[in-house]
Amino acid sequence: MRTSNRMVTRDEVRRVVLDPGNVWRIGFVVLGIIALAMVLRFVLGQGSSLIFIVFVAWFGSLAMEPAVGRLARHMPRGAATALVALGVVLFLAVFFTLFGQLIVDQVANLVRSIPDLAEDLLRWVNRRFGTDYSIDDLVANIDLSSERVAGVAGQVAGGLLTVLGSIAGGVANFFMFALFLFYLSADGPRLRRWIASLFPPRIQQTTVVVWDTMAEKTGRYVGARVVLATVNATASGIVFLVIGLPSWLALALWTGIVAQFVPAIGTYIAIALPVLVGLLSDNAWLGIIVLAWGILYQQVENLTIEPRISARAVNVHPAVSFASVILGTSMFGVAGALLAIPVVAMLLTLLDLYRTRYDLLPELAADDGGRGPGDDEPGEAGGDSRDARGAPAGNGSDAG
Repeated sequence: MRTSNRMVTRDEVRRVVLDPGNVWRIGFVVLGIIALAMVLRFVLGQGSSLIFIVFVAWFGSLAMEPAVGRLARHMPRGAATALVALGVVLFLAVFFTLFGQLIVDQVANLVRSIPDLAEDLLRWVNRRFGTDYSIDDLVANIDLSSERVAGVAGQVAGGLLTVLGSIAGGVANFFMFALFLFYLSADGPRLRRWIASLFPPRIQQTTVVVWDTMAEKTGRYVGARVVLATVNATASGIVFLVIGLPSWLALALWTGIVAQFVPAIGTYIAIALPVLVGLLSDNAWLGIIVLAWGILYQQVENLTIEPRISARAVNVHPAVSFASVILGTSMFGVAGALLAIPVVAMLLTLLDLYRTRYDLLPELAADDGGRGPGDDEPGEAGGDSRDARGAPAGNGSDAG
């Protein structure tokens, strides 16, 4: 910015005179801005859950886009969306039916074993401390007055009502999510054009690139996870069936889905349940065999299967992936953890598209083990570097 040493004369000083008209006009503008800020704050505060449901539904529509796009070539897009959604619902129904039966059986076995566990624990206490207690003595010493029983019953009833309310709210949110998911997927191309029309022509191409990049990265991520979950569930199901693990089909589906779709800690959660079922079965060695299988399969998958499948999907550095999952979980819970990796992959791809890239100095290129300036850097999402017009972005050019 240039400065001038010229003195300002008295005649050149501009004066702003506020007449009543100007004052009222400025006051109305200030009040309008304040009112708009209060309305936005109210909407974001009261409707944050709905906004988040719409955002998650949009990601779901992007995940469905590869399958819906292929089916839409042979049928109306609405019918293609309904067919894909029906397939997902049927799969989830089968999964929760099998898994629900497993949970019911395990809880029933645990309830039936509680008296034996209590007696074993009491015998151990008697041997350890030299006492001679019995179950009847413990029951007789418990003060179960009518007032205490009524208080416990009230607490149980209140907790039950809270659980029922949470279930009802979850069902309502699910139906809202399903409705938005269907419309966002069925009208995806129209919504894409409408959003682009909100911006000037020079920004419309960038808007389309951002949308397409998000759809591509989300679709590839979900596709890779589905393939890996199928391989994991199939291999685990064969092993569980051969060794005679109870509820082998439900546990195989659990292992495949949780290990691939729960970031960071999904592998440990997935294998923990089959190991526990095996340890609590008639043959406790089944749990040890399942644990050994989980460790073996994880090593084989990490070294051979996952690199080949994920290389063309979402290639995010493991440290960046872990940090994004932790941040997404802290901000938005489970949904944030599931969406963290594709969102970060999209942001890294857009950064690679629109940043200015320069040639490395010769000595820096030599120190990097022969890597060229066009090679991917740690944390990049991979893929071809293209500018906003879809053309490859070369070194030393500004793609923005």
